[in-house]
Amino acid sequence: MKIKVCGMTRTDNINELIRLPVDMIGLIFYEKSSRYAGHLLAEKIRALSPGIRKAGVFVHAPQAEIEDRTKQYDLQAIQLHGNESPDFCKKIKQLGITVIKAFPVSEPADFDRTKAYAAACDYFLFDTKTPQYGGSGQPFDWKILDAYRGSTPFFLSGGIAPDDAGRIKAIQHPSFCGVDLNSRFELSPGIKNIDLLRTFIETLKS
Repeated sequence: MKIKVCGMTRTDNINELIRLPVDMIGLIFYEKSSRYAGHLLAEKIRALSPGIRKAGVFVHAPQAEIEDRTKQYDLQAIQLHGNESPDFCKKIKQLGITVIKAFPVSEPADFDRTKAYAAACDYFLFDTKTPQYGGSGQPFDWKILDAYRGSTPFFLSGGIAPDDAGRIKAIQHPSFCGVDLNSRFELSPGIKNIDLLRTFIETLKS
């Protein structure tokens, strides 16, 4: 079970977080987000332990911007949250970067879109469908995950809460690989509650 914690905005909070068994942190480079991370000092992010993978989150960003941020922050993964095409995802993947494509879902038919992306992405991320690009803090009905028949591994996102560890452990989908944690583990937007995360992760991995 991979643990990704997204929406980090302060280096002191990141340094606390990476003491936990976290696989990946997410830095949001979408300026309209309340968790925008473009102000973080790149040298401090590059200096993090090489065991912590860093994912940059983008919405409709041009490839040049993604490449610049990747070099600036030493990103190992790119999470695409807009309407990026399979061809665009493939171009990013060909740069040697792990590609995570987010899909907003609310009904089984929403998984049909993933078929065109299977060869272009390393992971999918299933998030709650909202008028915005994620960040609703609300879960979708996890029962519809059974409608996803693809083999591309996926992260579960969207309003995962501290008391959801038991329900997550019960998910038996063969392509389910990890969780993406954000707003329900925060003291304020972009500032994570380390104690809540520690307890949740310990329960999830027990």
